Amino acid sequence: MTDLLSIILAAGEGTRMRSALPKVLHPVAGLPIVGHVARAARAAGSNQVALVTGPRHGAIRDVVSALDPDVVHFEQAEARGTGHAASMARDLFKDAQGYIAVVYGDHPLLRGHNFRAVLDRLDAGLDVAILGFEPADPTGYGRFITDGERLLAIREHKDASEDERRIGLCNACILAFRAEVFRDLIDKIDTNNAQGEYYLTDLVDLANAAGKKVGYGLAPENDVMGVNDRRQLARAEKLFQQVRRDDFMQAGVTLRDPDSTWFSWDTEIGKDVTIFPNVVFGPGVRIADNVEIRAFCDIEDAVIGTGATIGPFARIRGGAELGPDVHLGNFVEVKKSRIGAGTKAGHLSYLGDAEIGTKTNIGAGTITCNYDGVNKDKTIIGDNAFIGSHTSLVAPVSIGDGAYTASGSVITEDVPADAVAFGRARQENKQGYAPKLKERALAKKAAKGK
Repeated sequence: MTDLLSIILAAGEGTRMRSALPKVLHPVAGLPIVGHVARAARAAGSNQVALVTGPRHGAIRDVVSALDPDVVHFEQAEARGTGHAASMARDLFKDAQGYIAVVYGDHPLLRGHNFRAVLDRLDAGLDVAILGFEPADPTGYGRFITDGERLLAIREHKDASEDERRIGLCNACILAFRAEVFRDLIDKIDTNNAQGEYYLTDLVDLANAAGKKVGYGLAPENDVMGVNDRRQLARAEKLFQQVRRDDFMQAGVTLRDPDSTWFSWDTEIGKDVTIFPNVVFGPGVRIADNVEIRAFCDIEDAVIGTGATIGPFARIRGGAELGPDVHLGNFVEVKKSRIGAGTKAGHLSYLGDAEIGTKTNIGAGTITCNYDGVNKDKTIIGDNAFIGSHTSLVAPVSIGDGAYTASGSVITEDVPADAVAFGRARQENKQGYAPKLKERALAKKAAKGK
């Protein structure tokens, strides 16, 4: 396979986002925009990826390094245009072989096949291939000046004539070159334009003047949409979700109401899974086959085993691992806990920092008291245990196999296997005392009304 260096340009300030967060770090489906671009570059076969950022963009570099530690970082100290930004990656492209693709970092819906639309043209013999598209409204985009399949120039909107602005074929976001052609031409770009900047798109004119073969590939408009403001960010999220929903349904997942189900970029779901309305998946979710997720659940950073039933109104998070046939009912929250096969928690429970065995029953209102204000401790519950309703388990504590806790108990000590633990105050009945309490309460209320 031909070597490919992808240079991602992410040095812009993104002022139209009106945000302290750099534009390319705003998430789409839980992944920063620039992360989507980097993943697309890798999916296209990039063996090297460079990222060009501005001087105040340490956060961008940190995020991308966490996602892809092999990305090489470069800084554009002064904003002098896209051509100047691409030249910052000189330490990589000076010895590059094969192809170089320069891509803008604010296009979250890009995929590897969009790169292939231009890389395949290089395989077919072109020296330069630019990705184009035909938007419903071309205002603001650079226009392709063509002669048949030959690309003669890209005219930026501000520099285009009235006739050129009527052209519907526009520049998208990927410019691909044979490595030697890019090296020969990148330093020949000048600033003779309305912005006084080094336009990367001027490489098309330069390549034609040098007698190189220049053409273009095409992409659907949705695939190459850029994000410059919050409205476009919302549209990108909507488009991404539509694609993911269709992908999952085609793969054997039932979505009762597709429009109200929201996925993360990395959600994994097996076959014969049914998802009810208003379910949200955050990053890091893996769901096995034959699972049922009922309405209004919020799930992130969790593994759900085969045949499990979740919800309605359940929240699963923080590295939770649910075994096969686990049942979690309404208003159950699980955080950083492992729950064994066949265990049930039907109602109104919080299970945090816990390890629970198989076929155990967790009664309604059970709470693992895992936090003392400073430290978090673990609760361990064995197999076939029965935790009575409204039990508070004060960690660190262990409940043995087959053990029971009485309803309303506060458990502060370990419970041996097969034992029954009572951790509640002894009941005392005071005959005839209720009317006195009521009389006292009424008097207090009357006193407040004066």
